[in-house]
Amino acid sequence: MVRELEVEGSPARLWAALTTGTGGWLWPMEYEPREGGAAPSGGTVTRWDPPHRLTARVEDPDGIPGQSLNELDHVIEPRDGGRRSWLRHVHSGIFTGDWDTQYDGTVRHTDFYLHSLGQYMAHFEGRPVAYSALHGPRASAAPDAFVRLARALGLPDDATDGARVRVQAAGGELDAVIDFRSRYFIGLRADETLHRFYGRNHFGAPVGVSVHDFGAHADAKGTELAWQDWLDHLYG
Repeated sequence: MVRELEVEGSPARLWAALTTGTGGWLWPMEYEPREGGAAPSGGTVTRWDPPHRLTARVEDPDGIPGQSLNELDHVIEPRDGGRRSWLRHVHSGIFTGDWDTQYDGTVRHTDFYLHSLGQYMAHFEGRPVAYSALHGPRASAAPDAFVRLARALGLPDDATDGARVRVQAAGGELDAVIDFRSRYFIGLRADETLHRFYGRNHFGAPVGVSVHDFGAHADAKGTELAWQDWLDHLYG
């Protein structure tokens, strides 16, 4: 699977987002900064050429559930005099389960993750972040679970990308912009947060929520507990 996109920021800043700043748009990960070094999920860094190319490979069947091989390759080039960067993202792997469902889920998640990378680079790049992630109870794997989540947030059915909304979030109302919306995912960007909602019920799993909080008083554990309570009540 190949994806290409341009984002705000120099290649050096994009490199940092991919290697040390992943908590701001994906989830916290660590790379040992050398070829042959340790990579996330029990993998190995096979190419370390900052800020041009990063490749990591996992060949441990236990490293990533449902896969016996997983490789991520990133090529970075400057654009607009170095003020922007072009990224070529190549994801290779071998699935060991339901290939069609796994591939569909991987493609859709990748597109959302890379969109979140663009949002991070444009609005929050380089800022300290508190990351929280959780999933709903088993009942949130039902076919209508993600529709129920959107309505519980207070999102109008016809609200699309770019709409300004006031949502009923965990902990109170939140003024935000819808930066992404499909039947599978919702992205909300507020002044100090990125909220990501995952309709994984479409792939046989419970819905998920992640929050990237760039505020000065961010509380990752408190945010996690608040959203867990919100989800448990919604699907209880």
